[in-house]
Amino acid sequence: MDRRLFLASCGALAAARPANAVPKPPPLRRLNLYNPNTHESFAAPYRDDNGPIPAAMAELSYFLRDFHCGAEITIDPKVLDFLAAVMAAVGAGRATILSAYRTPATNRMLAQTMFGVADNSQHLYGRALDIRVDRIAEAMQAARAMRRGGVGWYPRSGFIHIDSGPVRNWTLNGGGFDELLWRERRLLANSFLPPDIVERRPRHPLTVQQRLALGRVLARAEFLARHR
Repeated sequence: MDRRLFLASCGALAAARPANAVPKPPPLRRLNLYNPNTHESFAAPYRDDNGPIPAAMAELSYFLRDFHCGAEITIDPKVLDFLAAVMAAVGAGRATILSAYRTPATNRMLAQTMFGVADNSQHLYGRALDIRVDRIAEAMQAARAMRRGGVGWYPRSGFIHIDSGPVRNWTLNGGGFDELLWRERRLLANSFLPPDIVERRPRHPLTVQQRLALGRVLARAEFLARHR
């Protein structure tokens, strides 16, 4: 090979590569969140290439506090990473946080008035979030495909639950309660529900007491089905 051509080609390569080139650091991971219960927002990086940012994590622990009583817990960075990944998967610029940390007292209160509240919920440990984002059904599917923890789908209420606990999935849409009831017949047999609620499913409205009783049984049945 001609020496001049060789030197010219080496010079061209050197010119194409800047001197002292430094690899570009990975981008900061950001979250843009809104809590309708407190009307507060969080919009900032929470993780850099060294890990979670302490000041941001402290702010997030406050932002994701139990709004019923103001109690805080250290939020698990894994559930925040899970949320960021789900948002990125569907191109969501913002997520609405419906529920995050819950104290045992709050969890007991919710279990008495709502179905689908587990006795040993991941919310108790700062490892769970109930969220709404755009393209919520796609977000649910993306979250389940990631297999990073629990994913609950509540289509009638329009939100998903994500947590950094064991991998498991469940759906509560208001139409699958009969299956849950039959699946937990032993539980129902020992409950104080009038038999016609389950066996005959009467068309006349249930009393307030019957509705509360049914809600408690459904919550227990959903919990047991979820943790099989």
